[in-house]
Amino acid sequence: MRSLAVLGLVLSAGPATAQTIERINPPGLSTPTTYSHIVKVGDIVYIAGQVGADAQGKIAGPGMVEQVEQVLKNLQTALRSQGADFSHVVKINIYTTDVDAFRAPDAAAVRAKYFGANPPASTLVGVTRLASPEYKVEIEATAHLPGGVRLLKQ
Repeated sequence: MRSLAVLGLVLSAGPATAQTIERINPPGLSTPTTYSHIVKVGDIVYIAGQVGADAQGKIAGPGMVEQVEQVLKNLQTALRSQGADFSHVVKINIYTTDVDAFRAPDAAAVRAKYFGANPPASTLVGVTRLASPEYKVEIEATAHLPGGVRLLKQ
């Protein structure tokens, strides 16, 4: 029991750095009532899962390629609202009702158009259904904001 108390003191001995938590719903995305599109903590941005519908709720189309394109446009809108782009994305989680269609060359080409040669860490999960039966894919992202990276002198 005594060692736990000492450990607690060691862990709390560092400098206090309060991080402000901002909840943001940028223009160009839908206006959610039960969540925020972006939660920003310091120079880390967490972007809620984006689906294949525009700000007015119109679904991009019935196919995977159209929906992946719209999802990535939505992510781009969220990133730009924070002064970032796809090169700042460090992790994505992908949920899809059709893993094979998501991994097909046409859908992969859309992803490559946005992420380029430096794709982020990624998790792909097949699900039976998303929030609406018309949705085929949902992608959430974590990004590190520009200026947050500090290069060490060599």
